[in-house]
Order: sequence, then C-alpha cells, then structure tokens
Amino acid sequence: MADQSDVEAALVGAVTAALYPGGTGAAASVGATCRIFRGWPNAAALDADLAAGRANVTVFPVEGAVRNTTRYANEWQAAAPTPSLTARVSGASATFAGRADPGQLAGVLVDGAAFVHRTVPGDTPELVAAVLADAVRARRIALLSGATLTVPGAVRLVARTGADAAALLEVRRQEQSFRLTAWCPSPDLRDAVCGRIDAVLSAARFLALADGSTGRHRFLSTATFDRSQDAQLYRRDLTYAVDYPTTIAAAQPVMLFGDLGFAGTDTLS
Repeated sequence: MADQSDVEAALVGAVTAALYPGGTGAAASVGATCRIFRGWPNAAALDADLAAGRANVTVFPVEGAVRNTTRYANEWQAAAPTPSLTARVSGASATFAGRADPGQLAGVLVDGAAFVHRTVPGDTPELVAAVLADAVRARRIALLSGATLTVPGAVRLVARTGADAAALLEVRRQEQSFRLTAWCPSPDLRDAVCGRIDAVLSAARFLALADGSTGRHRFLSTATFDRSQDAQLYRRDLTYAVDYPTTIAAAQPVMLFGDLGFAGTDTLS
C-alpha cells in the first residue's frame, strides 16, 4: 500500500531525475553537486556542503496539511499479466519454453481432461513438462522428451500458460502537502535548482508509487528565505499537494481452461 513515506521517496526520485537527467553518474544539470534526501538536513553536514559549493534538496511533509479525498468506488484494478513461460502445440505434442518463473500456471487439456501445474522456484520448462506428463500418465499414456509432452491418440490437445494478475484495491485517498526545500550556497544556484525542479514537476503532474499506483501533484506555493545571519545559506521552499491512494494489493489467479465437460455440464479450471 502507498504510504506517506512512499510519496516522499517518489518525490526524491522525481527531484533527482530533474537535477540529474543523465543519471547520478553524470553531472547535475545545474552545474553543482546536489544532495537530495527525505527529512530535515543535519546542521553540521549542511554547513560542510554549503562551504564546498554543494546544494541540498530536502523533502518533508507539511505538518497537519492532509485531508481525506476518498471519492472512488472500491473496485479491484488488475493489470493483464504476460507469462514468461510459453506453450506451443503441434499435433499430439505440447512444447514448453521460456522461463518457468514461480507463480505461473502451465497446463494441458487432453480430450476434455485438464492437468495443471503451478510453477515453483527451480522449475524449468523441462520440469514443467515432466510434472504434467506424470499427471497425464495417471489416466493414459504420455511420452516425455525434454520440454515436449506427447499424448499418443489424443483427439484434442490444448496447452496454455498464465500468470497471476497483480491487483490493487483503493480503500482510501488523501491529499497531503510536501515541502521541497533547496539549501544552496548562492542565490544563482538556488534559482537554478528550484527553477529546474518546478519546471519538471509541473510538466509531469503524476508520481509513480512503489505499489504500482500513482499520485497526482499540484503546485501550492513558494517562499524564499535570505537572512543576514546565514550569509552562506540561500533557501527556497516549493510546496506541492499530492493526491494519492491507500491500497490493498493481491495476486488474482488466472483461469487456464474454461472449456471443460464433466457429466454433461461445463466446468472451469
């Protein structure tokens, strides 16, 4: 589920991408090294960075600036999965290929009888075919050659694979304000840092969160702090409101075969 900390981490990622468009291994777009992190800066570390010409950008929630914005019906949203394991049928033979990553389903439908295996760590296409061959042999002859399963005499052979769908249920939504603060050793660097951040965030509008959901952000305000007692410190705050969901995650199983017959009625598998 998305939490306040996930939004802060997403904002840190967005600011990092804005100031380091070529990645953190390349130079910053503002011409000076920038440290970007959650929380409030340590005074001694900040002084050392300012003296060395480095900028700090912090992400911090605005105390009390949160409100409930729940407005959507509780409905599961699932992403269509693409299995890494594949199956191909030629005549009375089914061949499995790809990667047998855990949590997938592989199965064969032999003349209306379904045989299904859920992959586990260590599985390979060859092991999947072997497991299914053993299951088929409980009812009829099945031959195995590597990752290929053959059922002699089969009138209808279907092979399918599938992966569980990652689903999210939004149970609440809230809007919370976050303060992005630039702590810089010069007014020119402060203006460059804040201008770059504001331009990139204003163009994006949405934050990708760790649980797969998104938060929509909007600009609220800005404030500049130049004080004589902090001769080396030039600070500016950018405040954004982020509307994001609280979610429950689940893996929804996939159906391989919905075309079975048993005792004259249709069944599912």
